[in-house]
Amino acid sequence: MSTLAVAPSQTANIAIVDDHELIRFGLAQLLVREPGWTICGEASDVASALALIGAHRPTLAIIDLRLSSGDGLELVRQINIRYPEVLTLVSSMHDEDLYAERAIRAGARGFISKQEPADTLIAAIRQVLEGRIYLSPQMSEKLLTQSMGRRSSSPSSPLELLSDREMEVYQWIGRGLSVKEIARELHLSPKTVEYHREHIKEKLQLPSSHAVVRHATAWVLTDCPPQEPDFPRP
Repeated sequence: MSTLAVAPSQTANIAIVDDHELIRFGLAQLLVREPGWTICGEASDVASALALIGAHRPTLAIIDLRLSSGDGLELVRQINIRYPEVLTLVSSMHDEDLYAERAIRAGARGFISKQEPADTLIAAIRQVLEGRIYLSPQMSEKLLTQSMGRRSSSPSSPLELLSDREMEVYQWIGRGLSVKEIARELHLSPKTVEYHREHIKEKLQLPSSHAVVRHATAWVLTDCPPQEPDFPRP
C-alpha cells in the first residue's frame, strides 16, 4: 500500500458516499467548516460513486458499507484498483470487530464507527490525509496482537467466520433479496449465491435456509444478530 499524503496547506476535496441523504448533508456541513476541506460531491450507491470519483478524482472518499445499491467494501476495492490515488475511509454502523480488518484488506485507509463523536471523525480524516491508517485504539491493539501470532481461538462474533463474499450475500439476504436478485446485484450466478448461502448456514450452525434469512434479517435490522437464536431444530 502506498503512503499517499496531503500537505497541510493543500486543499482536500472529499466525496461522501452514504445511502442516507440526511447523513450526507450533515457530514458535508461538518466537514466544510474545516479550513482547506471542500466537498466535491455525494453519492448513494456504487455506480454513482464510481462516476463521481472518476469525474472529480477527490482526495478522499468517505464510504458507508451499506449502500442503496451495491456493496461498500466492493466499492473500496474498485476505487483502489481504478483510482489508487484516491484515499478511502470507511464510516459505518457495522461492528468494527467484524468489518475494520476487511475494510483495510480491501484498500481503505481506515475504519471509524458512526457512533464516534464528530471530533474523532475529524481526527480520523486528518490522520488518513497525512498518509496514515486510522483505526480505534482497541482495533489497532487487536490487529497488532494477531500479527504477532496470538489470534484469539474464538471469534467475538460467529460472523467473523464468513468470507467477504459470504458477508455480502448474508447482508443482501437480510435486506430481503431473493437468490436471483442477489445474483444480479453481485454479478454472480444464482447457483453461486446458493453455494455461498449453504456455507453461511454451515458456518453459523443454522438448521435451514429459512433460519439463515431470519438470522440475517435480525442482523440487518439491529446490526447484531441474536446471541442464541431460537430457531427450531429438526
